[in-house]
Amino acid sequence: MKGFKYVLFLLLMLIIGVSIYIAVQPNSFEVTRTKTINAPQSVIYDNVIDFKNWHSWSPWTSDKQETEITLSENKKGIGSSYQWNTNNELGSITTTDAKLNTLIAQELQLHKFPKADLNMIFKANDDGSTDVTWTVTSENLPFKFKMWSAFTESTEEKIGPDLELGLEELDRAIQAEMKVYSITVEGITEHSGGYYLYNTTSSKFNDFDEKMTTKLGEVGAYAITHNISMAGKPFILYNKWDAENDAIIFSACIPTNSKILSEEPEILTGKLESFRTVKTVLKGDYSNMQEAWDKTLNYIAVNNLEVIEGGPMLQTYLTLPENYPNPADWRAEIYVAIKQATELYN
Repeated sequence: MKGFKYVLFLLLMLIIGVSIYIAVQPNSFEVTRTKTINAPQSVIYDNVIDFKNWHSWSPWTSDKQETEITLSENKKGIGSSYQWNTNNELGSITTTDAKLNTLIAQELQLHKFPKADLNMIFKANDDGSTDVTWTVTSENLPFKFKMWSAFTESTEEKIGPDLELGLEELDRAIQAEMKVYSITVEGITEHSGGYYLYNTTSSKFNDFDEKMTTKLGEVGAYAITHNISMAGKPFILYNKWDAENDAIIFSACIPTNSKILSEEPEILTGKLESFRTVKTVLKGDYSNMQEAWDKTLNYIAVNNLEVIEGGPMLQTYLTLPENYPNPADWRAEIYVAIKQATELYN
């Protein structure tokens, strides 16, 4: 009997000791991870703030085919929510605050965890990339949760890998999003022509993008400083395309409402007469421009059309990259002058 009481005493002391050990565990936790993503702040923010994008990268749902997802009626911004049910394990995230392009604050409820704050901070880097920091914090943890954490996985071990996976998948989703593009050959149409200011130069193929941007900037700056109204979007007029000798001669052009007498010798005025053309629309990164030209010329060949030798070949930019951070939002048009049907048989 005496020995039994001694065992009970030891067991009681053990229980008290374990309880004290659990009780002195931290009443809060913070788990944070940071990843540099090669994309502008606004592109990443726009993806994260809209819950319709989360299923492609959320660490709690992206790899679970059996998950049932429920989105609030308002899918983005403060008050929107994202809920999931995976084999009766429930979870939800609600956006509680947002600062454009810099911060998204949310409330996270995982199945076995107490409610926590989920914050994502976006910090732009000079090279165009963005540091994305994702943090989970919670305070006033209940005793049973502290007991679970003390004798199983810590919150760092449990949540840390989830945040790492989420950031990796977010990076993958963002890169895929920015690469989306389409090319549509719209067929034969008429280009109205008109007056334009231009600056002509030449370049090697590898230098073309840089020189084109510089020359368009120079002509655009001239128009602005001289209060010249632009009658449309800037365009490139190709004068010579010599792949064999790695040379392009082109004019960077700004359309105008009337003939302009330029005060600078390098800025000239030209006029395009209206012409019959094959039109192609590129939606997406301008790095796909060569494919757009290939499809345009292929359309001309397949449909037995004939390019006018020395005729206009235009590349019009409907959007400028500095105004549209996501390349998937860029828009450009290609126009290639073709002969009238009667000209083909003369």
